[in-house]
Amino acid sequence: MASGIEFEEDSENKGSMWVLDQKLDQPMDEEAGRLKNMYREKKFSALLLLRLAFQSLGVVYGDLGTSPLYVFYNTFPHGIEDPEDVVGALSLIIYSLTLIPLLKYIFVVCRANDNGQGGTFALYSLLCRHAKINTIPNQHRTDEELTTYSRTTFHEHSYAAKTKRWLEGHASRKNMLLILVLVGTCMLIGDGILTPAISGHGLWRRRLRQEFLSAAGGIKVDHPGMSNDIVVLVAVIILVGLFSMQHYGTDRVGWLFAPIVLLWFLLIGGIGIFNIWKYDSSVLKAFSPVYIYRYFKRGGRDGWTSLGGIMLSITGTEALFADLGHFPVSAVQLAFTVVVFPCLLLAYSGQAAYLMKNLDHVEDAFYRSIPDTIYWPVFIVATAAAIVASQATISATFSIIKQALALGCFPRVKVVHTSKKFLGQIYIPDINWVLMVLCIAVTAGFKNKSQIGNAYGTAVVIVMLATTFMMILIMLLVWRCHWILVVIFTGLSVVVECTYFSAVIFKVDQGGWVPLVIAAAFLIIMYVWHYGTVKRYEFEMHSKVSMAWILGLGPSLGLVRVPGIGLVYTELASGVPHIFSHFITNLPAIHSVVVFVCVKYLPVYTVPEEERFLVKRIGPKSFHMFRCVARYGYKDLHKKDDDFEEKLFDNLFTFVRLESMMEGCSDSDEYSLYGQTEQSRDCLLNDNGGNTASSNMDLTISSVDSIVPVKSPLLSSGNTSNQTELDELEFMNNCRSAGVVHILGNTVVRARRDSRFYKKIAVDYIYAFLRKICRENSVIFNVPHESLLNVGQIFYV
Repeated sequence: MASGIEFEEDSENKGSMWVLDQKLDQPMDEEAGRLKNMYREKKFSALLLLRLAFQSLGVVYGDLGTSPLYVFYNTFPHGIEDPEDVVGALSLIIYSLTLIPLLKYIFVVCRANDNGQGGTFALYSLLCRHAKINTIPNQHRTDEELTTYSRTTFHEHSYAAKTKRWLEGHASRKNMLLILVLVGTCMLIGDGILTPAISGHGLWRRRLRQEFLSAAGGIKVDHPGMSNDIVVLVAVIILVGLFSMQHYGTDRVGWLFAPIVLLWFLLIGGIGIFNIWKYDSSVLKAFSPVYIYRYFKRGGRDGWTSLGGIMLSITGTEALFADLGHFPVSAVQLAFTVVVFPCLLLAYSGQAAYLMKNLDHVEDAFYRSIPDTIYWPVFIVATAAAIVASQATISATFSIIKQALALGCFPRVKVVHTSKKFLGQIYIPDINWVLMVLCIAVTAGFKNKSQIGNAYGTAVVIVMLATTFMMILIMLLVWRCHWILVVIFTGLSVVVECTYFSAVIFKVDQGGWVPLVIAAAFLIIMYVWHYGTVKRYEFEMHSKVSMAWILGLGPSLGLVRVPGIGLVYTELASGVPHIFSHFITNLPAIHSVVVFVCVKYLPVYTVPEEERFLVKRIGPKSFHMFRCVARYGYKDLHKKDDDFEEKLFDNLFTFVRLESMMEGCSDSDEYSLYGQTEQSRDCLLNDNGGNTASSNMDLTISSVDSIVPVKSPLLSSGNTSNQTELDELEFMNNCRSAGVVHILGNTVVRARRDSRFYKKIAVDYIYAFLRKICRENSVIFNVPHESLLNVGQIFYV
């Protein structure tokens, strides 16, 4: 990795061969500079914003909104001894909701979104753009000219510059940051497994457990003898139904769930107001933090460990940030501040007021506090809302896995975009069914226990801590905040979250081990996959072929050049990959036109279509060799159609035209960037066999900085240049008609014989198994089987 960086920066100490390589295969600075930044962030009208805020209720806030079903019982599992404990618990809930969801996430963390994308990988992408911490060094300075590659500059002696130098100072710090990101991601995935399991978990002996069958507790009150196996069976059926609905997409699911959740919030808020008025309005004194101190002073260790139940009042907050990819930030903020936050405060205050007069009803406080006249309607809505509660973490899991996939930290899986209007709304079938199986296993495994709440709390607090540590770096490096603001944010967040963490850590042996095991399994998968990806890239970098060797073969490359176009896929954005030399030394022929295709993901959320492809010629024209770099963001998707190949050739042919045009104009002294854009476009879009003109290319061509002479019209260029252009375009079209072959490298990674046993297990078994079951590149690019040629090679690490 280090040698790859040295290769780019330390050119003076290289030999003449290196200089020759650079002259023949230069970086694409000029090509990237021609692309104009046409992308603009989409603005939302007030009506659309209200609609999205309404939909976000059903997707983002179901989990957070159903917490009142079980918080007080989990806080006081052995009953309430002193009415003042109720006030103290309510005070803790009020300030937990204010500090974590409202102040930290809604007003601070949500501002750290990467152009609307949230989650730990979005924060990591922001940091990667401001410091060289990406463990796969495939970025180039031309990538920084992208519209969406936004970053701030800072003074050399600022805190931001010091933070940047500290992060870049040692490889171990980069790895530790990556592990922190992976831990936060894996815990959120574990949360995505536990939340539906909690929603599907049954009650036993009239105890209000968690969400879905917490609602069923309303029936258990009247039927305490109901078999727990029957309840678990019903829960499993509902879980299967919930996961089976995911393929309809966030938009449809949101429309279906949002009315339920909105009605739920209005009901619990209204019931809270009624209970405060009817039972004890003095509970409102809980808004004073003094009662928190009194609560801990009175309760001692029991009061401290009861924080595990209090923390359930803010579960679902950790998924809020990751769900930003499905909805704009303003919609999520609007829904929380106007509906969610006030209704939750009223609901908890109403339950506390009821408990002040009915201390022995803590086990089913929510249902007993419902006025008799509306009991059954509320019960039905509660059951539906509890089912919906799982949606927040399921959607968040899809988003973060898509981000991890794009950044080389997760095996390739199928990603389906479920909305034409909002690119962030996705569905991942493989992950969906894996989550469902694990949810059912957890639900069945905990059917007679109450520890699942402890497991849930452990996952939530670790995700929050990981987000806090990432936000410290964001505030220093990206926002360049004053150190006092960073200290205030860090102090408040760490104090609250570490307090909760210290409470749940005592319950690791009471169910808290479950998310740790789940997260450890996903962490191993993600880290091993990333390790293999890095090693493969390093192998490509160190074994790439010298351009001098290619030139020594001559225009025929020492082989028979047969009609056709060969697309050689590589992870390198510069240089000739090793698989090409392996190919031409073992086969007697090569295609007349060779294009090296590099598909790389950048730490940006999207790359606009107009800026996606960069094309460069390699060597003299007689070699007919090109390089095409296709750049994607972590939100972008390779569509399963012929668009990729079609757009690649459109850009290739446009490059040949533009190259010829610029050669014809090279003797002019005065240039204009936009003086004759329309005329240039008309020239470039001349019909050529019907293979190169398209509406998509109209945008691409109009977005380049066309260098056109001011004094002379474009069409007055030399006849030689035009003839050369036509000859090469005709030649390339004939080659395309003869056939296109996709040449993919099938690199097999093996551990060396002298490697340690854990490395052999990781590389030879885990990574090899993941490579075997993940999607092939040929499937992602939709390469026809008859046009595919795999070139195998083995290397040892």
